[in-house]
Amino acid sequence: MTLQQLRYIIEVVSSGSINEASKQLFITQPSLSSAIKELENELNIMIFTRTTRGIHLTSEGAEFLSYARQIIEQTQLLEQRYLNAKPSPQIFSVSTQHYAFAVNAFVQLIRQYGHDEYRFKLRETRTYEIIEDVHNLKSELGILYLNDFNKKIIEKLLKENDLSFHPLFEASPHIFVSSTHPLTKKKKAALHDLDEYPCLTFEQGDYNSFYFSEEILSTLSHKKNIEVSDRATLFNLLIGLNGYTISTGIVSADLNGDNIVPIPLDVDETICVGWITNTKGLPSKLGQIYIQALKEIVSCYASQNIRLLID
Repeated sequence: MTLQQLRYIIEVVSSGSINEASKQLFITQPSLSSAIKELENELNIMIFTRTTRGIHLTSEGAEFLSYARQIIEQTQLLEQRYLNAKPSPQIFSVSTQHYAFAVNAFVQLIRQYGHDEYRFKLRETRTYEIIEDVHNLKSELGILYLNDFNKKIIEKLLKENDLSFHPLFEASPHIFVSSTHPLTKKKKAALHDLDEYPCLTFEQGDYNSFYFSEEILSTLSHKKNIEVSDRATLFNLLIGLNGYTISTGIVSADLNGDNIVPIPLDVDETICVGWITNTKGLPSKLGQIYIQALKEIVSCYASQNIRLLID
């Protein structure tokens, strides 16, 4: 077993395919496949399963990847300390629901990391894909929420995929609206106040279940409903159509300006937002930095509507 083989495994997981990984590593696809197969034979384990839909980590592979990442991190520290070697580009990925604070933490991570070369990914994506990404270790961390309605279903899915949920904060639901919206005159918005305005939600693709919705009260019907796939589009529609969406109440003026404002929603509900990790391995150094950045950013918003739940 060589360090190069460990780097190959890490790159395949990060890239999501043998073909893309071979391009990043500047080797041929057959050479990469052969190196991985040799490692599997040497260790007598199957790291990847290969199907017509692509390549996926096995349970053994997920555990092996955790060790491989730790070894490569320690090797790089030794090389930098004693050989004055140039730091190798680091790889890190987060999958998240559409939260501004997750982006803020990502920015803070990169600023703190400070190296000239890195390959980081921030995937704002659908709920089910977040779970898949962390299960397959395509992403090291995932950010999503639980509440009374979806908790049993999501926790069951997390357990089946060897994932654990770590609570970050609990929030009272808010609506996001434009700063010129008529409802900004209210201290609290009731559900009946929303009837005439378009409700904007994030579409969930093939897993468009109420339980995977990013917005609470997903079973309620709306006269006007618009589904979108990204946060920028949603915010533009909030402004252009006097629409609203339901979320945590945390909005970043640094990233979004002052055009979007939160208004408390008068409902007896709470939202628990946290991060998920794969139980097969511990967070890397970069993962730990990102988690700490999340805690620091969310703590700035701690108020009567947001209660920190940091474990």
